[in-house]
Amino acid sequence: MSAERTDLTGTYLTLDDGRPAVRFSRTYDHPVDRVWQFVTDPDELARWFPSRAEFELRPGGTVTFSGDPNMADSQGRVLAVDPPRHLSFAWGGDELHFDLEALDDKRTRFTLTDVLAAADTAARNGAGWEVCLAALDTKARGEHPEGPHAGAGAPWKEFYRGYLEAGVPSGAPVPGLD
Repeated sequence: MSAERTDLTGTYLTLDDGRPAVRFSRTYDHPVDRVWQFVTDPDELARWFPSRAEFELRPGGTVTFSGDPNMADSQGRVLAVDPPRHLSFAWGGDELHFDLEALDDKRTRFTLTDVLAAADTAARNGAGWEVCLAALDTKARGEHPEGPHAGAGAPWKEFYRGYLEAGVPSGAPVPGLD
């Protein structure tokens, strides 16, 4: 494995309300409406998100998650939606916040904030998002990602080690390792 594999793109932070989170930001060469589809269309999401997610796109709406080999099928709730700029929903014990900002007609800043149920999940979840977002980056370039579970976490362990070395909180069980 080359050292560049562990370039971390996530940031561990404490939100104003005291909750721990990991945050990722990307700039995509697509208009904001297209990036909104990456985040809300079940078929688009299935190419990079850990599970298939189907939304009732309204506050309080149901989110149905299925097909994640590491998590039982489940439901969450839409917390807030402001198309095509913001979507947040409950996922497991976490809250996921997607913020999209049109930089111009052709480029969008994408920010994912995973508000963690427990700080000790930060390294594990951060590494997981690195793998998922690498698949989204591939998709955004017009290539065909094999999906978030391709290669059963091949680079995941490198990212996880990188987060541990960076001192990001860890200790939560890791599916498939613990």
